[in-house]
Parts: sequence; C-alpha cells; structure tokens
Amino acid sequence: MDATEVTNEQFEQFAKSTGYVTVAERKPTREEFPTAPAENLVAGSVVFSPPSRPVPLDDHYQWWSYVPGANWRHPTGPDSDLKGREKYPVVHIAYEDAAAYAKWAGKRLPTEAEWEFAARGGMAAKPYAWGDELKPGGKWQANIYQGRFPVKGGDSGEDGFVGIAPVAQFSPNAYGLFDVGGNVWEWCSDWYRADYYATLAAQGGVARNPQGPSSSLDPSEPDQPKRVQRGGSFLCTEQFCTRYMVGTRGKGEVRSGTNHLGFRCVKDAGKQLDPKRT
Repeated sequence: MDATEVTNEQFEQFAKSTGYVTVAERKPTREEFPTAPAENLVAGSVVFSPPSRPVPLDDHYQWWSYVPGANWRHPTGPDSDLKGREKYPVVHIAYEDAAAYAKWAGKRLPTEAEWEFAARGGMAAKPYAWGDELKPGGKWQANIYQGRFPVKGGDSGEDGFVGIAPVAQFSPNAYGLFDVGGNVWEWCSDWYRADYYATLAAQGGVARNPQGPSSSLDPSEPDQPKRVQRGGSFLCTEQFCTRYMVGTRGKGEVRSGTNHLGFRCVKDAGKQLDPKRT
C-alpha cells in the first residue's frame, strides 16, 4: 500500500502524461441531471463552506456548497491553485478518477478489508491506528478538527493545521503508513452496503479477505451508487464525525468529489512498476 495519500504533484504527472480530465472538470450532462436548470450544468465540485454562526448539526447542506470551477487544480474554487500545495493530497477526486490513476500507475484501489488491515498496522481491537488514546501523552496523532464545528474560523488548529495538511506530517503506523486517520477520506474499491458486515457475520465463521458486495445499497439514497470511503478527514470531530477511528466507515456517490476526499493505492506483490510513476 502507498505510504501516503496520492499528492497533487503525483496526480499532476498522471494528468500531464495522459491528458486525463477529472469528473469535476467536465460539464455535467443533461442525461445525468435531467431536471436540473441549464444554468446549473456547470463543471465544479463540492467545497466545505462553513457558516458564520453555529447551526444545528442535522443538515450537512448548511456547510457544503457546490462551487463552479472547483476541482483538483483549484481546490477551494476558481481563484485557488496548487502553488505551495504540491505535497498536499489531491482532492475533488471521483471514484473513476482514482481508479484511472491507479491503473496508470500499475496499481489498484484497496478493498475495504485491505485498507483496514493495513491501517491497523498489526494492532487488533484498537480504536485508533496509533493505539487506545486519541492524544497519547497529550500529543495529536492526526489532522482532524478541533474547535467549534462547522463555524467559519472554528478550527483552532491545535494539531498544527487549520484545514488540509501536507502528507506525512504525523508519525506513521506500525506498517509505515501515514495519515490513515484524518487529513482526507480515501476511496476503497468496495461497493457500499450498510448491511454488508451483518450479512458476513450471519454466515458464521471468519470472513477471510472479503472483497465487498456485488452491488451498492444505501437505504437513505437507494438510487445512488456508492463506494466505501475510509479514514476520515480534517473535518472529522467528536462533535459530529469521529470516523478517524480505524474501524469506522464512510460512503460516497461514485461521481462526486469534495475538498476532503482523496485516495491511496495498493500494488499486488511481485508486480514490477516504473519507479518514475510510483
């Protein structure tokens, strides 16, 4: 497994080599969104847009906005760029974008089981990738959210970062993997089903290297195909989302990205790769 999340400079090499255009850079089509007004069919992506005052936490649309012109090259909108962000994780990556990069690099996306096995670093039944305590010895171990969520300016940056951080700013886990908790969410190859693990448990015995279900089903949005996301992000907080805990799961519609969603890849043992592309 890659030691870090794929960075902007790595993804830029892929885009330059292939001419690949991400989902967020393409104009949405009428076929995809038949009821949307024509003026809304504009290329862009979803960006964390915190309100100026506290809001109830039962409606996430209060702090997310679709921003025209937002994409991996312009992470917070058309006026932003990647200068000084070369080592930051690439974001606004839809599932097919991540899969295309992985294929180009001679790799693939991890299954959910592979991701969790690697993230645990050989430690079983621990809540965090680094052990039992969120802040062992009073020291932050991941880039997550501290302060009042989701208020504008509410992230106090006690962990050293307000918002997204460059990769590998915290200690790796026992397998040498960085940022398996926090910073950005990471795509896994599994379809998302809320009942998948209950189904495995009902079969009895131990599920060895499960590959995920054959189809997606999110009861809250059954018509939206979704894949699993893991690891949490810089927006995870005990006030709303504690999915930097290693055993927790996320989900995402396959053609959507945000400014806290990226990925990392895995390489099957024995496969030889071009070192310039890894």
